Amino acid sequence: MFGIVHFEFFVVAVFLLNVTPGPDTAYIVGRSVAQGRGAGLMSALGISAGCCIHSLACAFGLTALLAASATAFTVIKFVGAMYLIYLGVRLIFSKPADDVPAGDTRASSSSAPKSLRQLFLQGFWTNVLNPKVVLFFVSFFPQFVATGSEHKTFAFLTLGAVFVVMSMLWNSFVAWIAGSVTQRFSGKPTVKRWLDRGVGSAFVGLGIKLATTSR
Repeated sequence: MFGIVHFEFFVVAVFLLNVTPGPDTAYIVGRSVAQGRGAGLMSALGISAGCCIHSLACAFGLTALLAASATAFTVIKFVGAMYLIYLGVRLIFSKPADDVPAGDTRASSSSAPKSLRQLFLQGFWTNVLNPKVVLFFVSFFPQFVATGSEHKTFAFLTLGAVFVVMSMLWNSFVAWIAGSVTQRFSGKPTVKRWLDRGVGSAFVGLGIKLATTSR
């Protein structure tokens, strides 16, 4: 089918990969817990948009070039790690609205919920700046494209579309479930504060792990 081989195995593999917790899942859960289902869903949409970029790059050969360059891999790795640590630190030191003095407009704005655009962009960059995703696309997708096919680009784009749709469905489900935690503790600022700190610490840990990862 247009150069795609073993499509049924691809679908099963993508499903298993999605249900296995990873950085994207942790990020979506964190945003859902911090701000609710809507934030988690928008973060999931941003991550899916990042996967679209990887799919396009893989189809047109850019991902392979990045994976082959040690310098490019290192740059993406550290930029992604610093971004995750930055998000984590902001969560750890954020203050609930009840803790902000009435006249402190600066503190109020810094602890205000992220806009939908901000949530989308954060999810997008969290995915795009993860070098492991680059390596995943360049190593996983070619296994399901016939070597002698004349439609390699179309095959990569099709597989990428299937991957994005399946991932979006699963991530949306995760966001919906995790968001219920926020609703349950929305009237308990102390619990919410510790949830934010726990999620922020997880982000910092993911950033450190990403910075110390190797090929």
